[in-house]
Amino acid sequence: MKKYDAIVIGFGKGGKTLAGALGAAGKQVALIERSPAMYGGTCINVGCIPSKSLVHSAALSKVQGGSFAEKAARYREAIAEKRRLTGALRQKNYDKLAGNPNVQVIDGTASFLGPHAVQVTDGAGQVQLLWGENIFLNTGSHPFVPPIPGLQGNPRVYLSEGLLDLEELPRRLAIIGGGYIGMEFASLYTSFGSQVTVIQDGGRFLPREDGEIAQAVLQRLQGLGAEVLLSTQVKEVREEGAQAVLALETPDGPRDLQADAVLVATGRRPNVEGLALDAAGVELTERGAVKVDEQLRTTAPHIWAMGDVVGGLQFTYISLDDSRIVRSQLLGDGSRTTQNRGAVPNSVFLDPAFSRVGLSEEEARAKGYRVKVARLAAAAIPKAQVLQNPAGLLKAVVDGETGQILGAHLFCEESYEMINLVKLAMDAGLPYTALRDGIYTHPTMSEALNDLFAALS
Repeated sequence: MKKYDAIVIGFGKGGKTLAGALGAAGKQVALIERSPAMYGGTCINVGCIPSKSLVHSAALSKVQGGSFAEKAARYREAIAEKRRLTGALRQKNYDKLAGNPNVQVIDGTASFLGPHAVQVTDGAGQVQLLWGENIFLNTGSHPFVPPIPGLQGNPRVYLSEGLLDLEELPRRLAIIGGGYIGMEFASLYTSFGSQVTVIQDGGRFLPREDGEIAQAVLQRLQGLGAEVLLSTQVKEVREEGAQAVLALETPDGPRDLQADAVLVATGRRPNVEGLALDAAGVELTERGAVKVDEQLRTTAPHIWAMGDVVGGLQFTYISLDDSRIVRSQLLGDGSRTTQNRGAVPNSVFLDPAFSRVGLSEEEARAKGYRVKVARLAAAAIPKAQVLQNPAGLLKAVVDGETGQILGAHLFCEESYEMINLVKLAMDAGLPYTALRDGIYTHPTMSEALNDLFAALS
């Protein structure tokens, strides 16, 4: 049994960053990854990076227009470029750690034999036994597939990573699930030229988002040609020749929907199966995530967990920040926790992008704040006109007593860059006037913060 100072299970953002830091500090580290196709984690290989590569290609294709055959040809080129990009990044991630003399990358599936003992089984069935003084879980998550008859084993049904590798552009795409992933794929494939139908069982579109913004996103998707079915259940998916048929129960009664491809986008679940966590004394939450404290320590004092496997926000930058929290305990002053990382922004790469940070108006009022609200149509922003995409709405929520920014919801071009300015102001405790009176370059989308926050005056 080979001994290590640290065993990291999972080559995701948090795991690889922590492994590199510990190796640089002179610790002997084993980094275990069950699939060589996942060096670097979900984001690089089957998540953020490949989907954003296709989003970019779709935007270019939308401008070029043409027949469906021409769009399908550009889509195949986009898939090829996506594969080139992810392959290069995957290799770069591997080389960076494999080149560290203190880090050993081990391919195989890990499971605990005891509190410090880990068994790794490779694809050929060969077993290695490892001992780690400290152990870190960064195993990520996997798509959840609801128990709908006909989903399993249907060749026309895809999870997000499978659809991202589909070489033929589907003429008709059905998306089961109206969350972030479903919306991003709806916008992406609509821009490429597919006829997209989104099916959501709930009656409110984007129920966790600000109501005004959610309505603006819905109207934009519909304007782009997507169909969105609310309060609709998928009862069955049948394979009929070269297509799938979804049996739906809508508010208006039963309906059959034909599709060339079906995307299941109904959320994700932590990857804990097969780890034998009970052998290590690691407990799970009621929702099946690894239970951790605010320093990401599990119920076993020498084992930590990072990223999607702990539940909560499933963003690669959260996994990165998790690694900072753990690193603070091992190599720093221990001051970093999940409670002091500040406001957490997020972006959904629609057409245009939607980004938010902090509270919605409804959430702020429910918490008892005396709320002031500012709104600005994206069409009023000169740079949005320059980019020929003036769709969208910007909204800010401010504490009327202190002037502190409580939240911002930006549905406009380049909002994914703008939102970081708002986060910085919120974390620094700056009043909204700092953004209202800021000097920004022109023409940019960021200068819209002048007008947005001026609307509060």
